[in-house]
Amino acid sequence: MKKKLILATLTALLVSMLSGCIFIEKDSLRLGSRNNTESIILSHVMGQLIEDKTDIEVIYKENLGGSSVVWNAMTNGHIDVIPDYTGTIVVTYYHQEPGTAEETLKMTKELVNGDGIYAFNTFGFNNTYTLALDETIAEDLDIHTFSDFAKHSGDFTLGAVFEFIDRPDGLPGFQKEYNLDFKNVKGMDHGMMYRSISAGEVDVINSYTTDGQLQVYDLRVLEDDKSYFPPYHALPLVRQETLERYPELEEVLTLLEGKIDEEAMQIMNGKVDNDGMMVERVAKEFLIEAGLIEKE
Repeated sequence: MKKKLILATLTALLVSMLSGCIFIEKDSLRLGSRNNTESIILSHVMGQLIEDKTDIEVIYKENLGGSSVVWNAMTNGHIDVIPDYTGTIVVTYYHQEPGTAEETLKMTKELVNGDGIYAFNTFGFNNTYTLALDETIAEDLDIHTFSDFAKHSGDFTLGAVFEFIDRPDGLPGFQKEYNLDFKNVKGMDHGMMYRSISAGEVDVINSYTTDGQLQVYDLRVLEDDKSYFPPYHALPLVRQETLERYPELEEVLTLLEGKIDEEAMQIMNGKVDNDGMMVERVAKEFLIEAGLIEKE
């Protein structure tokens, strides 16, 4: 019995050692994204570029939730790389007053550094909040700016993403700044807003300047004439311990600096949301067209 026990133990140990040799995991990092098209596209743009230029395997953690959920996962070390926005970081995460685009980027880098995170320079586009309403109605009422809209806001039902309704840099401060008094406010997922305004369920929506659906729906995007909303320039964030483990990431992600403007991002969003293309394909096409990876 004793000999059998020893033999069984040695066999288990040998299997364990062999398994360790056979199933050694490739170097990998976890790349997270919010639950919206743009964030997922940006994660794949970064991820595909990383895999093309390095031997690192990318594990995608998509649709994690809103900005705060993704940020908590990042600061807690559950993910290694994310795309995020300067205004969101400064205002929502750290509750600071933003400044110009340059000032807000500088603040972003300093603030996240204290939490062990490195912020790169921006992709090149500013995806800020705006309001959009039917072009015909806007023309009839001569509405071009948020201040113009404020005179009529009591007659409009707003369709807004849940996060915008709750964020300090979202609806509460926005209403106060422009003295807005909506007839009603309906919270919904981002993908529902355009269908809702098209169906007449809401009259105005809080869209984003890079929304792909703006290419399809006949809506007027209004001007933030008091510059209430801070700059929301998108950029890559990487945990510093991840950079120390994979220093080659710095050179790779720097390649994306200034490569995506508002039009390019809107087109990519539209390919997914309007044309039903796969995110992976859209990201790859962009990287090829930008000359960052070669066509296979």
